[in-house]
Amino acid sequence: MKIIDKSVYNFSKDNEPFVTTDPGELLLFRTMDCFSNTIHTEEDLVLNLDYTIANPAAGPVFINGAEPGDVLAVDILDIQVADQGVICTVRGCGPLCDDMEDRTKVVKITDGVAEFNQVKFHIYPMIGVIGTAPEGEPVADGYPGNHGGNLDSKRITKGVRLYFPVRQTGALLQMGDLHATMGDAELCGTGIEIKGEILVRATLIKQFELHWPVTETATHWYVNACAPEYPEALKRASKELQRLICKAYGWDKTDAYLYMSVQSDVEINQACKPCEVDLILRFGTPKLPQFKPLIG
Repeated sequence: MKIIDKSVYNFSKDNEPFVTTDPGELLLFRTMDCFSNTIHTEEDLVLNLDYTIANPAAGPVFINGAEPGDVLAVDILDIQVADQGVICTVRGCGPLCDDMEDRTKVVKITDGVAEFNQVKFHIYPMIGVIGTAPEGEPVADGYPGNHGGNLDSKRITKGVRLYFPVRQTGALLQMGDLHATMGDAELCGTGIEIKGEILVRATLIKQFELHWPVTETATHWYVNACAPEYPEALKRASKELQRLICKAYGWDKTDAYLYMSVQSDVEINQACKPCEVDLILRFGTPKLPQFKPLIG
């Protein structure tokens, strides 16, 4: 097993790999929280958030044999988080940002249970930032894209498999921005932000066409996509899901379109406008065991 405990603040082909590994080797990513572990008490406020230096991601990892045109499959084997996290308001972030106070809540976690104002609830740790190096210019970890990045999907948790397009030799996998728990849309701009460890295994699918990151759960396939506004984000995700369905099931575009209208759901990962990050969503469809998988 290789341990990755150095972080970078963007996804880039120019990032020096922290470690090099063969496909199939266990990788343990030790991550800071989205504030680089700088928020410790309720007196520590987030008055201004610079997305270019937010969400440090541990890595990158160079995967031997990964070449442009391949797909990197990442199995999330385990996520362990610290015993304390924070939820913070961020000025200018979220639909209610004009009617809030600057505030930080420290949230204690005991035996997998968080406590907020005497309300206790089970945590479901998830990865906010994960992906590979983009094709062109560097992308700050605070932003999403077709390489992955700040996807903020609560479906990216223990037991799922993620698929990322490989656009640079070695793929350059990195991840961070753990949340002990986060609701869909991440309304105020933060979940329970927390440091922790992520255990994964990365393998390769050679020369498979993929345009956007995909999450595979026990029951569903989800295409993750983003855009400045909802209609374009939905179009990008649904177009990719339609293409994958047509290829795997042997259907034409219209049949796939009809089926998706009655059996597929759009779910909002992050929509904390008017912050500067794109709206991020996932478009999911049930697995059909009588057909071959959408990817692989």
